[in-house]
Amino acid sequence: MLSTIADYTRLTTDMSKSLTQVEQQPDVSRDTAYYLANIGKVKSIDDFLNNYKLYSYAMKAFGLDDMIYAKAFMRKVLTEGVATSNTFANKLSDSRYREFAAAFNFAALGANATQSTAATSGTTSQYATQTLEQDAGDQNEGLRLALYFTRKAASITSPYQILADKALTQVVQTAEGWSSMISSSDIDMQAKMITDKINLADFKDPTKVTKFVQRFAAMWDATQAQSDSSTNPALVLITGASTSSASLDTDMLTTLQNIKFSR
Repeated sequence: MLSTIADYTRLTTDMSKSLTQVEQQPDVSRDTAYYLANIGKVKSIDDFLNNYKLYSYAMKAFGLDDMIYAKAFMRKVLTEGVATSNTFANKLSDSRYREFAAAFNFAALGANATQSTAATSGTTSQYATQTLEQDAGDQNEGLRLALYFTRKAASITSPYQILADKALTQVVQTAEGWSSMISSSDIDMQAKMITDKINLADFKDPTKVTKFVQRFAAMWDATQAQSDSSTNPALVLITGASTSSASLDTDMLTTLQNIKFSR
């Protein structure tokens, strides 16, 4: 069923409304209220890591759910901060750790770290966004990827940023019709493939980002249709003809890559 573009459009046409609906969910509302009422009481890294409810909320807000258990690792991230290029967080390829250390900047602000806007309302805003994306992913992984890419696109300045992020890599590979097998090839070659095909400056333009995400969504739905061994609805929309074959050959991939979208 071709739904990624429709669902993406529905959610992003009025993102404020979509996020408000998430914030009003009983569990989100309850957890956010607790977080805001208590985060200011945290005065040290130990306080933070030892309050599981606050710590796990913050980790989820920054998309780090799978690292909640790694307290020693996160202690190092927080202890060194982000003041210099030599800090632990700044040496990691994943920018989420830098963002987390900047939001909870104990290294620079000490006991006042949890008073900042980034640590309070900034974190609750990110929590709602992460929840929206995760809820979307429960129904359609392609939709989660599309929303995530839209959120991160403007910050992309290098192909290596894409390659360091599995989700961004998957979106770009899918949109361009590249096999995921290329991820095993030389990193510099992969970076050149990206810059040869994509002007990264375009990701600063919301209209161009939308078009790129629409192409990704069409390719995603087409490949999902293939894996489901059903009629390819993307091909039907593009060519005006149905097919009984679920095969996506080179000609079809070329057709999908050349889709021209209008807003």
